[in-house]
Amino acid sequence: MKIELGGKTLEAIKGDITEFNGDAIVNAANNHFWMGGGVAGAIKRKGGSIIEHEAMKLGPCRPGESIVTGGGELHAKFVIHAAVMGQDLRTDSSLVAAATRSSLSAAETKRVKSIAFPALGTGVGGFPLTDAARIMIAEAADFIRTSGSLERVTFVLYDDLAYSTFTTELIRIKN
Repeated sequence: MKIELGGKTLEAIKGDITEFNGDAIVNAANNHFWMGGGVAGAIKRKGGSIIEHEAMKLGPCRPGESIVTGGGELHAKFVIHAAVMGQDLRTDSSLVAAATRSSLSAAETKRVKSIAFPALGTGVGGFPLTDAARIMIAEAADFIRTSGSLERVTFVLYDDLAYSTFTTELIRIKN
C-alpha cells in the first residue's frame, strides 16, 4: 500500500526490514544502543556486530534521539538507531514521535533518499500498534513534504496485524 504526497511516497510493506534495499533502515533502539532481541537483534544478526559496536561508541543519548551508523553487511548503507526507550525498556507517545522525527532528521543530514521503519516501540517497549501507526505516519507525512532529499518512507512490518494496522492508517490519511 502506498500513497503519494507532493511527488514523494509513504508506503507500508510486509517483510523483513533487514532485507530492505534502500539507503537506510531504522533500528528500534534503547538509548545505550545495545542490540538484544527484536528488530535490533535481527539487524545485528544480519548486518554484523560491527553495527552494535559502532552504535555503542556513539551512545548513550536521551530517549527520543537518534544516531547513525554504517549498515555493515546489510543492503542499506546506514542504520539509524532511534532511541525509542531508555534502559527501563518503556516508551510512550512522546518518545515514539520524537524518535520518528529524529530518525527522519538524521536521514536528511545524510542525504538519504529512502528509509525504512519498523513499528517503533511496539515490541519490547509494549506500545500499542494502532497508536504507533498513527503517530509515525503523521510524523513521516509532515516531514517528507518539506524534505530536501527524502523521497520514500517505507514502513516494513513483520506480521499481518502490523501491516494491516499501518495500511489502515495510510488509507485514512490519504482520504
